[in-house]
Amino acid sequence: MSAPSRIAVLASGRGSNLQCLLDGIAAGQLHARIAGVFSDRPGAAALDKVAAAQRWARKPGEFASREAFDAALGDAVAASAPDWIVCAGYMRILGAGFVQRFAGRLVNIHPSLLPLHKGLHTHARAIEAGDAEHGASVHFVVPELDAGAVIAQARVPVLAGDDADALAARVLAVEHPLLLASVRLLIDGRVAERDGTVLFDGQSLFNPLRLDSDGTLRR
Repeated sequence: MSAPSRIAVLASGRGSNLQCLLDGIAAGQLHARIAGVFSDRPGAAALDKVAAAQRWARKPGEFASREAFDAALGDAVAASAPDWIVCAGYMRILGAGFVQRFAGRLVNIHPSLLPLHKGLHTHARAIEAGDAEHGASVHFVVPELDAGAVIAQARVPVLAGDDADALAARVLAVEHPLLLASVRLLIDGRVAERDGTVLFDGQSLFNPLRLDSDGTLRR
């Protein structure tokens, strides 16, 4: 059997998506290991989910510029020798230099049905827009915010009476299986990015894969 894929995780918060990956590895659903967890917030709870030797966290304000922070982060990530880098609740925008350094193996999970609602406060914005559906997307990262090619999505209904917290909880319930299924395709070599297009089993994917109720991604 081949060696487990090495996954570097970028996280700023409590690490629920990181925990999803750790649980998938422990259950044998992912032939992978977490190579390191990297954060812009030294107090992030996500860091506590891995051993001290696997953690890197620095405050951006300690650096002379955004580019200097991104370079230090990039060096730390590269030192972990990752096959894939997953932004899992990483709340700082990555600069173009960092993105280009890891192009094609850097993915993010975003709580909206991209291209709708890029950026922050997606749940409140979906309600304000009168959307009938909301959800989450896994996409390749490019320098433009939340604009990379979308690999897969999970959808939930927006219900009458929803507030942002209720909708966020419903999205989170599908976000974890979406991330797990998407990363499984990546490490199995079934998904790649070429010239801004997702390739699925070697063929161009013109619409994102969709998460079924059984946790399977389908065209």
